[in-house]
This record gives sequence, structure tokens and C-alpha cells, in this order.
Amino acid sequence: MEQLKERGHRDGPPPMATDGKGAYREAMVETWGKVPEPSGKGRTPLHKQPQSDWRYVQVVKHREGGRVVRVEVEVVYADEKTLEMVGDNTSYVERTHLTSRHMNGRLVRKTLSFSKELEMFEAASVWEDAVYNLTRPVKTLRLEVNDEKRRFQPRSPAMAAGLTDHLWTIKELLWTVFPPSKSTRSG
Repeated sequence: MEQLKERGHRDGPPPMATDGKGAYREAMVETWGKVPEPSGKGRTPLHKQPQSDWRYVQVVKHREGGRVVRVEVEVVYADEKTLEMVGDNTSYVERTHLTSRHMNGRLVRKTLSFSKELEMFEAASVWEDAVYNLTRPVKTLRLEVNDEKRRFQPRSPAMAAGLTDHLWTIKELLWTVFPPSKSTRSG
């Protein structure tokens, strides 16, 4: 949690969904919690408290014989609307992580290509995001065209978002100069 705070979430935690393990709840309060101001009504707690704008849910998977048989979502810090937004499933997040691990060797567990420097990890992650979003057709985003040559038009996430009108080649990606974005890191 301290690393999250150092890397851009100074005022509060980002919206989070975790498994039921670990001490995330306590770590969030320790990192971003605030001691309330004395109100004059009754006793005011002297220890840090969670804030009302936090969004944190736990997704607990119950297994039998290695198979998931039930999923429970518990709202830890948030209102019930947050639960509606998150849903009762984390498969979309797990799928994104799997795709990232397949495309970026620095994210693979137990490997020699693990990043030891933050700058190299960030560069590899930016490259993976650019390749995925601009050059790779995603099957679930294709459009049905039914002309004589083909049934579907392949689309990348950038095409689906209206950012480009074609699938890029790696050469085109390498030759394109993108303006730098503002960094949240200091230094």
C-alpha cells in the first residue's frame, strides 16, 4: 500500500477488488486512514479511520475439488452501488492479467526476465499496451461484414474506441512518435 501511495495515490487508495486473503483492509487504514477531528459529541476515536470515498471489495471464491463452486462479493469500504459496478465476477481482470503475462515476459512468475528496475518494467509495460491496443485484432471486437471476401472485419481495441481506422503493423508502431505524457513520478 505504501508503494501505491508513493506512485500516485497520495490522498487515498485506488478502487480495489482483492481476494479474501491478506490484511488489505488494515493496510489501507494504516496507509491512508485519518484520525477524526474531535466533534464534541461523545468520544472521538484516537486511531486512524477509513474514509467515506474509499471503494474496496473482496471477492471470495469457494472451491471444492479444485473447482470454483461459489463466489461471494463483500463490500468492505463503499456503498452497495459499488457492488453493482464491480459485479460478482473478476474474470475480466484475471483475463487481462493473463494476456499481459503472455505478452510481457517481465510479468511472468518465476522467470529470469523479471524486472529489477522500475524504468525497464515501465518501458516493457508501455510497449505491451501499445502492441495489444494498436496491432492485435481481438476476436470479441470484430464486426460482422458478410461480403464476398470475408465474414468479419478484425478490430483492435484502439479501432473499437475510435482512435484509429486500421490495424497497425509493428513497423508503423515503431516509426510513430508519440508526444510524452505527464508523469506522476517525481524526479
